[in-house]
Amino acid sequence: MDCASCDAGIDHCHGTLVVHPDGGFAECTDPGCVDGERLRHGLIVDCQTLGGGCACATAPGKPLLRQVS
Repeated sequence: MDCASCDAGIDHCHGTLVVHPDGGFAECTDPGCVDGERLRHGLIVDCQTLGGGCACATAPGKPLLRQVS
């Protein structure tokens, strides 16, 4: 299957951007991803939705506040 964004030459990533609740930290599931910009990613998830959870969400003394962007 062809990717329409690839065919059109649009800068994008095929990975999923995982956003952490610590004020903006994000990481991509694609090891070749060079830019964690939200606009480049079609799939964005909160780290707490990951199977097994995320260590940053359960760190003691760390509030689970979201930054609106």
